[in-house]
Amino acid sequence: MGVVAPGFSWSHFTANGWAGAESFSGLALPGMFAAIPFAIWFFLAIEGASMAAEEAKDPQRTIPRALGGGILTLTVLALGVMVFAGGVGDWRALANINDPLPQAMKMVVGSSSGWLHMLVWLGLFGLVASFHGIIMGYSRQIYSLARAGYLPASLATLNRRTRTPHLAILAGGVVGIAAIFSDSLITISGMPLTACIVTMSVFGAIVMYITSMAALFKLRRSEPKLIRPFRAPLYPWAPAFALAMAVLCLVAMVWYNTLLALIFAAMMLGGYLWFRKTAAARERAPVDPQLRIVS
Repeated sequence: MGVVAPGFSWSHFTANGWAGAESFSGLALPGMFAAIPFAIWFFLAIEGASMAAEEAKDPQRTIPRALGGGILTLTVLALGVMVFAGGVGDWRALANINDPLPQAMKMVVGSSSGWLHMLVWLGLFGLVASFHGIIMGYSRQIYSLARAGYLPASLATLNRRTRTPHLAILAGGVVGIAAIFSDSLITISGMPLTACIVTMSVFGAIVMYITSMAALFKLRRSEPKLIRPFRAPLYPWAPAFALAMAVLCLVAMVWYNTLLALIFAAMMLGGYLWFRKTAAARERAPVDPQLRIVS
């Protein structure tokens, strides 16, 4: 952002700012709602920090700090990228390409600048670094579900030497590699598989947000004396606003991605049937520390 700041112009940023028009009209609304998956993608999986609660020494203090710091960092970077990248030239030239950040910087520093090469390398290192968080998140999720009886118990096995859920790591890796190699083979509504996975993951995130907010209100009423190690700031207004926005986003997502919404609903139905099938396994499984009610 600092490198492209000298080339920023507010007139560039505001030009054609309403879906290619100079003034707001109803024609801009469809584009806004269609962009919801990409807006949510900026913050997707930030809640994954809470999966490290069992490993943290003081989760009541460190987990909220991690979540708050992560959200603040993403907000600043998302706004900065949107404003500065969109204000260095005609933003419409960046609208339908896969590498808008390098192209925006190229408008300011040129194609042979060392700053441009630095941005590309930083992006690659950031991508590789994100793999570690993804691996930790999915393996921890698979391990927890297996331990609680929702998935085969073998996926909850810990490596004797490293004490890590190695089978859960390998299982998630196999799924990821299969998705990568299937990208050019599978298309849905004209989109490659990876683009569909992005949208499907946003569906899952929104449903999780709605479920979490609804569960918060339900538990506040049904279990008013339950010990709560974490707080809900500005309750009930902030959770109510989050719930309303999540419902609005879900409606928009279904409207603009009907086929993917049907596929997601079928997957949810399959998940529910699996939930019913594994009832006996959950009864035999030991009590999950994450699900134990502290009283």
